[in-house]
Amino acid sequence: MTSHFTPTAEPLSDRFAAPLPRGLREQAETMSWTTLTATYAPSCGPLRLGSWDCDDAHRPSTRLGPQPRTFRATLAVGDRIETATAQAGGPVAALTAMLHERGIGVEVTRFHQLESGGYTATFVHGHDGLRAEWAMGWSDDATQSALRAVIACANRLLAQTDVSAEVCE
Repeated sequence: MTSHFTPTAEPLSDRFAAPLPRGLREQAETMSWTTLTATYAPSCGPLRLGSWDCDDAHRPSTRLGPQPRTFRATLAVGDRIETATAQAGGPVAALTAMLHERGIGVEVTRFHQLESGGYTATFVHGHDGLRAEWAMGWSDDATQSALRAVIACANRLLAQTDVSAEVCE
């Protein structure tokens, strides 16, 4: 999977066939792609996501409806790298549960995905109980795009509260 951004000064209207989500649209309407990605999809921060797997993806659905799946991730929080697991109905719910277990609260209040040239841009609006931030993830895989958006949102929220958070340059 490729996750690299293609930084350009192109207007956002050239990148997506649909408008950005309301709320973010007002903040980003005059931004170029390069500025949008630097602002809403920071590539650095105290929180990083390594591997991501659904441990029981092979399990068939039951006739009782969807069942929680077990997800496993490698998370780096500051200098600590650890494996986390969570049972949830989907990847975003699992990741937010994993973060919550580590004292990082991110409630996703809005979720939007837009396609662009074989890639998926995921825009999330997340809240930590005090503030809310928009963030973006980008990948050729929709799930990875969503996970990257949640991590970017958490890092944006952490940057507002933690003076020891890694500063993006």
